[in-house]
Amino acid sequence: MVDNVWDGVTRSATLSDWAVEARHRLADCAKAYDWPGVFAILAEHPEMVNASRPDGKSWYAPLHQAAYGGASADVVERLVRQGAWRLLRTAAGDLPIDIARRNGQTHLLDVLKHRWTLDVRAEELAAIQDRFHRVIEGRVAKLVDEHGLRLPELVVLTELDRPEAWFAVPGMYGGFTYRLAGVSPFS
Repeated sequence: MVDNVWDGVTRSATLSDWAVEARHRLADCAKAYDWPGVFAILAEHPEMVNASRPDGKSWYAPLHQAAYGGASADVVERLVRQGAWRLLRTAAGDLPIDIARRNGQTHLLDVLKHRWTLDVRAEELAAIQDRFHRVIEGRVAKLVDEHGLRLPELVVLTELDRPEAWFAVPGMYGGFTYRLAGVSPFS
């Protein structure tokens, strides 16, 4: 069983009614900095910790909103413990730490700093990701286009104890389970 889910769904038309409603509630709570509300939704749907608003343009997940609004370090640490990725980029390419820094949320910089568990050179990771995306598109390009899927960013795996994730592709049985192997900086 893979604990980490790359949520590439960007369109509400791809989701069931309950999923659209849950994601909108999650995005609304995060945007309003209602952290008890966010954690209540994540208790029901932990796989949504890195989800963004369906049909949204920013691709802000709860951790991005926490960085933007200057949530307490405890809130940010709890999101990270629940699986929020420090290296998940917004549509504009911003990381949560970039958002915190730009908005003067210096109390969050340490907790949002990337924690390497896997050492992979950036050039190698980019080449692997490019090949992985070509494999996905070679198998299910029509579904990627039809559903406007956001393809997985492999860099998020470099801070996980088990660097693997699952990418569900609507209309494809099974999706893609993928993992990175490399050199641990701690070995």
